[in-house]
Parts: sequence; structure tokens; C-alpha cells
Amino acid sequence: MNTAMPSVAEQLRAERERQKRTVHEVADATNIKADHIRALEAGEWKVFSAPVYIRGFTRTYAKELRLDSVRLVAELEEELGRTDDYAEPPSLTGGGKGPLDFITLWLSRVRWQWAFPVLIGVVVVAACVAGYRAWSSGRTATGNPTVLPAGSGLYQPSKPAPGPVLPLPTNPAPSRVR
Repeated sequence: MNTAMPSVAEQLRAERERQKRTVHEVADATNIKADHIRALEAGEWKVFSAPVYIRGFTRTYAKELRLDSVRLVAELEEELGRTDDYAEPPSLTGGGKGPLDFITLWLSRVRWQWAFPVLIGVVVVAACVAGYRAWSSGRTATGNPTVLPAGSGLYQPSKPAPGPVLPLPTNPAPSRVR
């Protein structure tokens, strides 16, 4: 009689059930999402984005259940080695990266604790410089404000009107009202 050794997933699930613990209890104790606990117990390795997560979560889960984590991870390596997806280590060349990957890599390296205040400071200085230039462009070389030829403010047609024209009113002396 050939009794096959239970898989890592079966061992994890069996031990959790033997301890009468729920998936959510183990998830809370290990800080591993309940969906990942279920995937570990079902042997659904495709749920994880990289093999390193499978190994790390298995180790953490085994320690929580007080199983021999070193033996269990060694068995996991053997199981993963028999699959097509995890038989060989992932490529370290990272082929197929685009400009978005490059930008996010450099943005992840920024220390935002000091970069954000510096960025705000640069914006404030730029606004002050732009405001000063706008203010000083309204002055002549003598420092006096430039007076634009606005005229009297009365409507004056571009062509003289045919016929008699009424004279423009004169400005009366300003009166002081108290």
C-alpha cells in the first residue's frame, strides 16, 4: 500500500482544523489576508504574484500553527519544483518594462518627508518672482507707475460726427461734502 504524503496545503488545512481555528482567526493572528490563507490551504499558487510570497506566507502560517516550518518550506520547494510555473527561479532581467515602470521606480526612491516641503517652497518662490516681475513691468525706468493713455473716459468716436458737436464739459472744482 503506497500512502502518499499529504501536500503542504493539506497539512496546513488539517492542522488548522485540528486546532479548531477558523480561517479568519489565523488571518488575524498572522496578518495574512483570509483569501491568501484559503489559497495556501487549497494549493492555488497562481493567486500569489511571486513565489517569494508563497514561501513567506507558508513559513508564517506554519509557525502560527506550531508546525515545523523549515520542513514544511522544504516540502513546498519540492512541490513548486514539480510545477511548470515555479520549477525555475524567475528572471532577474525584468524584460518588458516600460516608461511607467521607470517613473514609478524613481518616484519610489524619493524621500517625500523632505521633498514635499522643498517642492512647496519652490512653488512659493516661483510665484513671488512672477508676481514681482508683473508688478515691476508696470513701472517706468524712473520707478513711477506707468500711466496709460486712457483719456478722459468719455466716449469719443473714431470719426468726427458730421454737423455741430456739443462742447465737452469742463471739470468743476471738487466739492467737499460734510
